[in-house]
Amino acid sequence: MTIAPDRPAGRTHWSDAQLLHALEEVVERELNRHLGVAKEWMPHEYVQWSLGRDFDGIFGGEAWAVQQSPVTDVARVSLVVNLLTEDNLPSYHHEIASMFGRDGAWGTWVHQWTAEEGRHSIVMRDYLLTSRAVDPVALERARMTHMAEGFESDNNHSMLHSVAYVAFQELATRISHRNTGHNSGDPVCDRMLARIATDENLHMVFYRNLLKAALEIAPDQAMRAIADVVTGFRMPGHSMPGFERAAVQIAVGGIYNLRIHHDDVLQPVLRKLKVMEITGLGPEGLEAQQELGLFLDGLDTQATRFDERQAAILARRQAAQERRAG
Repeated sequence: MTIAPDRPAGRTHWSDAQLLHALEEVVERELNRHLGVAKEWMPHEYVQWSLGRDFDGIFGGEAWAVQQSPVTDVARVSLVVNLLTEDNLPSYHHEIASMFGRDGAWGTWVHQWTAEEGRHSIVMRDYLLTSRAVDPVALERARMTHMAEGFESDNNHSMLHSVAYVAFQELATRISHRNTGHNSGDPVCDRMLARIATDENLHMVFYRNLLKAALEIAPDQAMRAIADVVTGFRMPGHSMPGFERAAVQIAVGGIYNLRIHHDDVLQPVLRKLKVMEITGLGPEGLEAQQELGLFLDGLDTQATRFDERQAAILARRQAAQERRAG
């Protein structure tokens, strides 16, 4: 990698503008790699349109009822959370376009990412309405409430915070989609979410590789950004109506919880980047690295406690089902 000629000397603090310029070559390389491996796909091909029929309303169709849904209860909750998250794409585009710019390789990536992400809300909504998986009235009201409240990122302190956040968030979204599909009870849903998850994985790889380059150029600042993001991580849909209750159901249902977050999201990215093995850091970077290590140890302990509570809850549910069946 060729470092930009205006690279600050020594441990001078990099500005966002300097980092954007220094990483432009990496972005172009990663963009070309992404375009070479990303596969075109058509959202309409993942929906069984023949299942569709009119809802109640101006066409006098049949009102939605939960018995019509082909997916499990926990998948229904997760699908709504995931779709409402995807619906906020205009706000996400605004955030990253404002941070990364609209010119050069950065701008090309911003628009490519937005175009690819747009497929996700399209296919998910088409599937949900055609299959009658969720209440369409409740879904639309939740969408209006969520989007009308606006969105502001927790990680706009610097461009490195933004890059670090999406490196983890894209993987978290991929895992959430994949596990929702696996737990849906509907092979059509599982196939659709697997396709979406493939996109999310490619997006994660782009940002993870960009974060790797940032660690090489500005290790102290990048380490600080990683520590801040990991210790304060929240999914982008945290402000949607009913999120707390939905998150509990999703966690107990095994779709996304502390154990999954620790084992399947944080650790894979951190190990790939060898974050805890980096040496030669300055005081800022070393402090951030130590904070990160302590946090991960604590999170692992919390995840173990959650595992125990989850097992107890599921055991009680199983016993109750057996009593009802008997």
